[in-house]
Formats: sequence, structure tokens, C-alpha cells
Amino acid sequence: MRILTGLQPSGKLHVGNYFGAMEPAVRLQDEGEAFYFIANYHAMTTVKSPGELRAYTRELAVDFLASGLDPGRSVFFLQSAVPEVNELAWILSTVCPVSQLEKAHSYKDKVAHGFSPSHGLFAYPVLMAADILLYDSNLVPVGKDQKQHLEITRDLAGKINEAFGEGTLVVPEPMIREATAVVPGLDGLKMSKSYGNTLPLFATPDEAKKLIMKKLVTDATPLEAPKPRENSTLLALYRLLAGEAEVAAMEADFDRGGIGYGEFKKRLLEAYLERFQAISARRAEILADSGYIDEVLARGAEKARAAAAVVLDRVRTAVGLA
Repeated sequence: MRILTGLQPSGKLHVGNYFGAMEPAVRLQDEGEAFYFIANYHAMTTVKSPGELRAYTRELAVDFLASGLDPGRSVFFLQSAVPEVNELAWILSTVCPVSQLEKAHSYKDKVAHGFSPSHGLFAYPVLMAADILLYDSNLVPVGKDQKQHLEITRDLAGKINEAFGEGTLVVPEPMIREATAVVPGLDGLKMSKSYGNTLPLFATPDEAKKLIMKKLVTDATPLEAPKPRENSTLLALYRLLAGEAEVAAMEADFDRGGIGYGEFKKRLLEAYLERFQAISARRAEILADSGYIDEVLARGAEKARAAAAVVLDRVRTAVGLA
């Protein structure tokens, strides 16, 4: 079984990235042949500064490795280091209906939030499909917000197989972890760099304290009253970061009343700092070895291109390009 996951280098990583993609990706390394890539082509739809794109790409590589990605057990590479993905994206675009892209929720959402309606943003699902199909991926861990894009990928693979022969492309299966499919941001909406509501994966204690104590939105329930569990962003984040006993204690205190949100935020801060302490230490070690990242990504790109060549040769022959 081949597993594939990609993350965009469009800003500093946050807790939503970790629980939605990185943690499950790391755990899947032992369950199949894992391919993990940094989607820097995709990031160009929102990151317009070359310097920022390079910096975000580098940071993402460091953070992914610090989170437990093992280049000895997986293939880790830059999307742009495998140019074959663009040829497959073009081939897929010849069978992709415009109406299918017009219905994409992510495109409409980003345009509604002020992003330029570029062709790259519009055709994003086709390139994402190429990212997945180029490596004969069987399983693709995604957040709930990417489920529609996986459906488009499966549909395009089916169209190619129907038109040019069964087995031309492997039709992948999505893996969605419902419990953490959508991680809430500090304002209660989905945590996203685009919305500026994130809790960074690597924040100093002072930075984390400022965000949690001042930016995390809570309701106006009085201190003495029980706090509502439903739709509580604070409680949802705590469930991700704390242990079962600590979560049970907070839920009981929510129900009992007599404790203010300020105290609950302090507990959340403590859980955050403890959860990412070891990862932060590993990150510092990686940053101290300047050549390590380049070596890992170069080896990964070589392996990824070898796998991509097998698939693209098969597709080119099937469609009449070879």
C-alpha cells in the first residue's frame, strides 16, 4: 500500500496542520510505503514573495522532520523537484469538466476571502490530482475540507481509465480522521493561515500565552455558571492537546461551574507547551545541521522521480504520447 500526503508551505505551521495531517502521516509510516511532499507549486497561488516561499518551504521541511517523519522509512521531497507532475496535470485537465472545478468549495471560499481568482487557484484540484495519481497512491490522508478534492481526483482517474484503458491510473482512497478532520482556530472557525486564527506549532511560551489568553474566543458565561461544552473552541483544542484524565477533569469543571475561562485557558497553555516540548527540541537539533535538510530532500526527489517515471510512461503510452 502506498500512502501519500502533501502540505503547502504557505506560512508557519499550526496546530491544525499537525493534528490534521502531520501526526497521522507520521503514524502511517509503518503501515505502507509513504510518500510525503511539500506542495510549493500549490503555495504559489497565495504566496507571492519568492523569499517568503523559500523560507516557508525550508521551515516546513524542518517542522515535518521534527514532528517524526523518518526519511529512512518514507520518501520526502519537494513537489517542484518532480516536474513530471505538471505533464500529468495537463493530461488530466483534458478530461476535467470546467463545471467540476466551478463547484469546488475551496476555490469559492478563497475568492470570498479576497484571494485573486487565478487559473492556478481554479485548477488547483487538477494539480492536486496529479500529485496523488503520479505515484500510484492507494491511500491519501486528508482533512474534511479536502474531501471534495479527493473525490475530483478519483473521478479524473476514472475518466482516464474509461477513456484509455483500465489500470492506466490507480484510483486512491481517502482517509479522513473525523475526530480531528477540522481543527478549530482561535476564533472558532477552521484553523487556517488564510484566516489568521492559528495557534502556531512552534511558539515561544510568551507567544503562546498571548494568543491563548487574549485571542482565543470564549462566550460570556459568568464565572459561577456551568460552561457549555458544545461548540467550545477552548475545550475542543484541549481535547487534542491533553491526556484523557485531564480532559475528563476539564469537562467535569465545565459542567460544575465556579471556574472562569481564564483558568481554563491556563490549562490549555500548559497542555500546549507540554505536548510540543519534545518536538521543539528535535527541531533545534535539525536546525543546527545546515546540510541535513538538503540531503534528505535530494534523496527523496530521486526516489520520487523514479516512481513518477513509471506512472507517467504508462500514461503517455495509454493516451498516445509515446
